[in-house]
Amino acid sequence: MTSADEVPAAGQPGLRERKKRETRVALSQAAIRLCVLHGWADVTVDRIADEANVSVRTFRNYFSGKAEAIAASHLERMLQVAEDLLARPAGEPLWDSLLHAVLGRFAPSESPTSQNAPQNERWREGVRLMLGEPALAGEIVKANAAAQQELARAVAQRTGTDAERDVYPKLVAAVVAAGSAVAVEHNLRADEPAPLGAVLAQVFEQLAAGLPVPGEER
Repeated sequence: MTSADEVPAAGQPGLRERKKRETRVALSQAAIRLCVLHGWADVTVDRIADEANVSVRTFRNYFSGKAEAIAASHLERMLQVAEDLLARPAGEPLWDSLLHAVLGRFAPSESPTSQNAPQNERWREGVRLMLGEPALAGEIVKANAAAQQELARAVAQRTGTDAERDVYPKLVAAVVAAGSAVAVEHNLRADEPAPLGAVLAQVFEQLAAGLPVPGEER
């Protein structure tokens, strides 16, 4: 017999689905961590599975290879952004809600890190190299398409529009995805990077204002 705390609330995933999602995230994070720290060529599926404390067979149940595993983190993060958007106060302006949701997942706990600057720079360089791998590009495109679709559904629910028939939720989802990607790319390649949260805030401020030309704001 199923206990009361195992019965999912309406619209919520059950225990099995939550466990599967947790395993996907653990495998994806293990793949990213290993590739950033050790380089793309030196990371195998066996090593990722070992890092996540699962079998290679389990890895294969979720992903075809390390590129798909890495791209899965982007999809998962945007799914969380969509969930967080729907949890924001109903009367909050949409772009404020989107900024809070994105900041909560892209820059959840930023703090001064000057003492860790060399370590952070090594990590940033590892991420840049990983994202430059040609084998990853196609998986990122697929993950981004799926992410935009889920975010569009959340925007539609939030704004009373239709994710299939209306342009607005699709446009907002695409703009949020592009703006977030620009902020991350800018942060990774800047000689003296500002905190990612600050860059994201700047991006969303300009998006909410309709992208005025710098110096020509009304």
